Amino acid sequence: MKLVVAGNGMVGQRFVEALRARDSAGRWEVTVLAEESRPAYDRVGLSAYFTGTSAEDLSLVPEGFYDDAPAVTLRLGEPVLSVDRDRHVVTTARGEYAYDALVLATGSYPFVPPVPGSDLPGCFVYRTLEDLEALAAHCAGRRAGAVVGGGLLGLEAANALRLLGLRTHVVEFAPRLMPMQLDEAGGAMLRRHVEALGLTVHTATRTERLEAGPDGIVERMVFAAAEDGAPVTGGAEPGIDVDTVVFAAGVRPRDDLARACGLEVGPRGGVVVDRTCRTSDPAVYAIGECANVDGQVHGLVAPGYAMAEVVAARLLGGDDTFAAADSSTKLKLLGVDVASFGTPAGELDVVYSDPAHGIYAKLALTDDAQTLLGGILVGDASAYAVLRAGVNGPLPGKLADFLGSGEVSGDLPGGAQVCSCHAVTKDDILTAVGDGHTDVAGLKACTRAGTGCGSCVPLLKTLLTQAGVEQSKAMCEHFAYSRQELFDLVRVRELRSFSRIVAEFGTGRGCDVCKPAIASILASLGNGHILDGEQAALQDTNDRFLANLQRNGTYSVVPRIPGGEITPDKLLVIAEVARDFGLYTKITGAQRIDLLGARVEQLPLIWRRLVDAGMESGHAYGKAVRTVKSCVGTTWCRFGVQDSVSLAVNLELRYRGLRSPHKIKAGVSGCARECAEARGKDVGVIATENGWNLFVGGNGGFRPRHADLFATDLDTETLVRTIDRFLMFYVRTADRLQRTAAWIEGMDGGLDHLRSVIVDDTLGICADLDAAMERHVADYSDEWAATLDDPDKLSRFVSFVNAPGTPDPSIEFVTQRGQAVPADAPVLVAGPTLATRTQGEVDR
Repeated sequence: MKLVVAGNGMVGQRFVEALRARDSAGRWEVTVLAEESRPAYDRVGLSAYFTGTSAEDLSLVPEGFYDDAPAVTLRLGEPVLSVDRDRHVVTTARGEYAYDALVLATGSYPFVPPVPGSDLPGCFVYRTLEDLEALAAHCAGRRAGAVVGGGLLGLEAANALRLLGLRTHVVEFAPRLMPMQLDEAGGAMLRRHVEALGLTVHTATRTERLEAGPDGIVERMVFAAAEDGAPVTGGAEPGIDVDTVVFAAGVRPRDDLARACGLEVGPRGGVVVDRTCRTSDPAVYAIGECANVDGQVHGLVAPGYAMAEVVAARLLGGDDTFAAADSSTKLKLLGVDVASFGTPAGELDVVYSDPAHGIYAKLALTDDAQTLLGGILVGDASAYAVLRAGVNGPLPGKLADFLGSGEVSGDLPGGAQVCSCHAVTKDDILTAVGDGHTDVAGLKACTRAGTGCGSCVPLLKTLLTQAGVEQSKAMCEHFAYSRQELFDLVRVRELRSFSRIVAEFGTGRGCDVCKPAIASILASLGNGHILDGEQAALQDTNDRFLANLQRNGTYSVVPRIPGGEITPDKLLVIAEVARDFGLYTKITGAQRIDLLGARVEQLPLIWRRLVDAGMESGHAYGKAVRTVKSCVGTTWCRFGVQDSVSLAVNLELRYRGLRSPHKIKAGVSGCARECAEARGKDVGVIATENGWNLFVGGNGGFRPRHADLFATDLDTETLVRTIDRFLMFYVRTADRLQRTAAWIEGMDGGLDHLRSVIVDDTLGICADLDAAMERHVADYSDEWAATLDDPDKLSRFVSFVNAPGTPDPSIEFVTQRGQAVPADAPVLVAGPTLATRTQGEVDR
């Protein structure tokens, strides 16, 4: 029998795979007619294209899958143009194909609101790889872009514009972002995250029209007047100047084939199907975004996959039906975790909000607080997998476990759905584990869990642990070693390049997980300047330019000020540099001076002035020892009992440039009054009458933690030796991006074990740790100065490779409180109530 599939998107491909897996007898000869010129690819992960993921990486078609013709044939660039239901024939531009059964998997098309000017050059949709390629080509040299739509797709598109270097606006008609998934409070929290990244958000805003510039390309987006009739400042029409517009205001089902051949279509679109996914014609099925089930069109991949499985089973005599769709979703939008699952509002809503850390969580429960109905998570979605799997069942643990703590405990019933994309339950996973699939890769291959959106992967690891399976500590898919194991291998083998390391101990070409981690390992082992040779390609943006990238595309320059001590002459140089280059200056909480707003081509010029004045890089950009904060100690303070300033200066100069798994901060207080806040640092030292008390494992950040008392009344020599060993042991054994607090907490034996290793030398490695630190101290060189002395390194510091001396024209500044700030910087404006505006709006 002949089967024709119209469409080769994610759902169409899933259907063909499901049918082929079931049809061992070869009952169906399958022809897939695809509109696009490339096989099915992952539209959910489409934005990864802008971070280096290739079209081949996004492909969903297993190698050789369509080599088995005529059993299964894929015809690219040959869409179905018409359907003759009486003759059971579909027509393409190249001919006719007879069918015994036809599956419509034509998906959807982007909705472009009827806005005058929407067809201007510079306007795009965000749907296919071709759309993204065209967008990337257009954006080269552009300054500002706007995305129409603040939903899931709109925020993905906004991130794409941001990655392409454009100042980005998000324009949403609804009063909040992601109105279909989030409530008002969740939308407000997401907005805070998005605006903190430098994007400008316009909610409750409708685009009136788009206007072209002299070159015919879109130049301005004009907004409709406010419904309350509020006057517009200066009499001008409200709007924004943009040279790129992306429409991401939703999608509509592609049901044109069904309409043309007389199939029933829903009032708001979509091919009407029953719960077997059969249309009004018994020989025709519809699945995915083009299908209308019970009056609803589903725009997520999980319901589409479920439909694909139903039709595959039905074509082979099964009795499967389409159950209620799971509309749960978890995404990382612009680096922010956002999740929605089940019913987001119930008889009893329990809410947790932490504005300081950008976390919002709401759980919808029955009135007896015993059954979980759904919820919303913004900022921290670590509990999503367990919570979604527990919907309509008893809450899997205590409420406190899921609201704000990020810790997940409790258990799930066997029938709880772990993977909504592929309808895999906990029992399915445990059965697979019992059959010998004892890692995530094995579970993916056996059950397909984790191969859809990927949000259930953390839960797969949890279930493996609960089943008694020891989890791999592999750094990533390219290295089957933990960071500690890889560090030791690189150190012992004396390897000095990523290519050698991956050739001997890994596979593939690396990724954004292992490359920076290995770059850090090589730097920790004294492998020369981080921009030397192959190492330069491994660094992230900040390390690549020896400066921190800021929200408007400029960089910050932070010279080292050891212990917070600085001479008037050096202060004068910093002031002159800031004045001459128009930089924003701010004294940081770490007793340094931040110079912000430097363009990339200005960095070497600024460094030259600072280096010539005797200053050096403060490593504010690196995963390295940053600062050693101090009070004034016995030098000035009448309560001080030790010279905290001298110790802080000596420690900072000793450990400067030490690369590590995460940033390291330290503090020295001259007495128990703790003015340097040493107990909030990775390494904290507090003076006593008899010497120094040493504290370790403190940190600020997302989850602040006080340091633990490690040793008391140490003399200075013993203190320094102990800190040496602590830092070196941490550098060698911690996981990538693991702070010292988490490293100690995860250590078998905790603080007692650490003390036995670096004080009692139970592992016999203290001499090696001491020698390693001495090598670091002896080999230190300033990365700024070394870059200034190397023409090859200097060549990378340009805004445009083809115009080295040209500054980036998209970078604009205005004046705020006497200093230059980004033109789109949020500013709190006083009035009857405090309100946030951009500085540019305030100036106007």
